[in-house]
Amino acid sequence: MTASDDRVVVVGGGMAGHRLAQQLARPGGREVLLLAEEEHRPYNRVLLAEVLAGRYAPEVAELAELPAAVERRRARVVRIDREQRRVLCDDGSELGYGDLVLATGSNPLLPPLRGLFDDSLAGRERHELPAGVFAFRTMADCADIDARLPVVRQAVVVGGGLLGVSAARALAARGLPVVLAHQGEHLMERHLDPEAAELLRAHLTELGVEVHTECRVRSVLTADRAVTGVELADGFRLDAELLVIAVGVRPRTGLAQAAGLAVRRGVLVDDRLRTEDPHVFALGDCAEHDGTVYGLAGPAFEQADALAQVLTGRPAAYRGSRLLTRLTLAAAPGRGPLDIAAFGVTEPSPEDRVVRLADAARGSYRKVIVRTDPAGGDRLVGGVLLGDLDTVGGLAHTWEGDEALLTHPLHLLTTRSTTPGGPSR
Repeated sequence: MTASDDRVVVVGGGMAGHRLAQQLARPGGREVLLLAEEEHRPYNRVLLAEVLAGRYAPEVAELAELPAAVERRRARVVRIDREQRRVLCDDGSELGYGDLVLATGSNPLLPPLRGLFDDSLAGRERHELPAGVFAFRTMADCADIDARLPVVRQAVVVGGGLLGVSAARALAARGLPVVLAHQGEHLMERHLDPEAAELLRAHLTELGVEVHTECRVRSVLTADRAVTGVELADGFRLDAELLVIAVGVRPRTGLAQAAGLAVRRGVLVDDRLRTEDPHVFALGDCAEHDGTVYGLAGPAFEQADALAQVLTGRPAAYRGSRLLTRLTLAAAPGRGPLDIAAFGVTEPSPEDRVVRLADAARGSYRKVIVRTDPAGGDRLVGGVLLGDLDTVGGLAHTWEGDEALLTHPLHLLTTRSTTPGGPSR
């Protein structure tokens, strides 16, 4: 038996891998080797927008130090040898494992925009982004964008989801004119309904962000491989010395696929976060459980906690996550900050009941969706809230517990709560 036979090798030093290593290093845990590609110390990705906005120094976003029992090494794994139970790294090293955990995260999606890549180049250079074009995903992206700002007169953000909205308001906080171009009908359509999205749009406008929905960017304009602007589908051109692309992410599954593991959108795992190989597991952005790839911090932490128990021989199972997304936008002139929360179903089915409270003048909007179960009881299945979120804790508690409602839904929307609202993003 070699020293590596009982070792857990974690591939990926992001939030999911870091959390798992912390849990495994507790008394009664296992030897852990964490392999991380990024040069930065591990950090909370949820806080990247605050770093970009200049509100937090990068150090504030750093995660807690790993216990001394965890060996953390900067290395990129290029191949998994499942038969010999080892991983091969780009520096030529070969590392054995007892169990292997893939926490490889995700890569930003880059849409097929004309001019984004230079087909006249060869090799890796062909796939390099023009100067001034960034996929806002890492701490390195924040540093590179920050270094670019002195030459930027206008920025364009492509994508109006959670990440695009966060990037746009962060750049506006730096004093830049920002144009947000979103192909969808309304902002954050995965989380918000049209009414809530309109309030969000108004708030962003007050922050200095020019918002265009149903707007498709088709080309990136460059000079000497530096961005000068974008061209829209209708032929209109926008000048820009900074272009941020935030249209989504794709799970990093290449290692698993090359090793012969089952992959759909993500690496397929069961309720023990285990792949078809009993010694290979996956969690976080790269994992697909019961048909779902979550791509959010909350589920990644829940998976890490469950997997730590599995890997230390304790009974545990991961049954999926219930998602509550929260976002706070900076105060606009004459207004306070805008808080957003969304959970569960945001668009009702025909048999659902919807209760709304809205105050456009105050920028407040609350909606809950109630569904009658087969036994005749009412249950909260989703909600969207903007503005004063003093009710979100109680709503989230009721929803997460899948409890039967004992009062009219309107009471839930008007009762202040001291219950924590849960993790953001």
